[in-house]
Amino acid sequence: MRILGIETSCDETGVAVYDSTQGLMAESLHSQVALHAAYGGVVPELASRDHIRYLVPLIEQTLVQAHTTLSQLDAIAYTAGPGLAGALLVGASVATALATAENIPAFPVHHLEGHLLSPLLGDDPPDYPFVALLVSGGHSQFMAIDSLGHYRLLGESVDDAAGEAFDKTAQLLGLPYPGGPALAQLAEQGRPERFKLPRPLLHSGDLQLSFSGLKTAVAQLVRAQQVEDYADIAASFEQAVVQVLVHKAQRALEHTGYSQLVVAGGVGANRTLRRTLAHTLSPLGFRVSFPPSALCTDNGAMIAYAGWCHLQSPEFLSRLKASPTPGFTIHPRWDLAEYCQSLRL
Repeated sequence: MRILGIETSCDETGVAVYDSTQGLMAESLHSQVALHAAYGGVVPELASRDHIRYLVPLIEQTLVQAHTTLSQLDAIAYTAGPGLAGALLVGASVATALATAENIPAFPVHHLEGHLLSPLLGDDPPDYPFVALLVSGGHSQFMAIDSLGHYRLLGESVDDAAGEAFDKTAQLLGLPYPGGPALAQLAEQGRPERFKLPRPLLHSGDLQLSFSGLKTAVAQLVRAQQVEDYADIAASFEQAVVQVLVHKAQRALEHTGYSQLVVAGGVGANRTLRRTLAHTLSPLGFRVSFPPSALCTDNGAMIAYAGWCHLQSPEFLSRLKASPTPGFTIHPRWDLAEYCQSLRL
């Protein structure tokens, strides 16, 4: 079975082909970083227009790289939410049009499910069940992944997600967009023990997260320090975020009794987080898995793979074949539990 995956939820246009026997055959990604850099953040209308400009050429490029054609596809999976409405419409409409032309099914995939399953694309994938730490730009969540389509929320950020805190702190330090990677790079030159920053909810006894207060503490620190201290501020901030995430990750594993942790999302590419998780949890007998670094950001591979996973279910496949392809719905705000329930209807 061969499936095309399309991701257009925000500011990256991702396309991939996944095959039952050959695995990930090809993927292409166009980033809009340069487009939005002048504005310091994503401009939804510009994002939508850029997806329109690049999606079809990326599909053609990916099919060529995979040495396949549209007629050799069995299905098309596309991100239907959550995300920017206009951006989601581009991917959903193109996927549906192509599927209709080829008389194959097109179906929606939840963006966060793609991230949660992306570590399974690694060379040594984890087995179910496992705990997932999802740390993307707008989400910081601990999930219990019992099996495909059965995900339980254990805890999440009550205000700013870790990725948002990274980006906003980078802006305070005058770093270029996108701020998270720039801050992590600056932190490598700093001394994390220089400044004592708060660790919000570190000892709350639950798995909730909060990073808004940490960002405020950095803002006050920036006003009191010189530019030459910014590397130390960045390192101290990064250490505070990592310490909270690692502490809560250990608690999540102990709470569920699971022995495996997977880390997904853009912040999952942070080297300090990866290193600290491995050094802290591995000696305790826990296994830590990450997706390939290239798949931490939004990408078509995770959508193609998630779609392929669902197509392995005879019930899902028969229900899909019984439904007409034309017509689609996007979900800019899509609860993951609601999506999982729809899979079992």
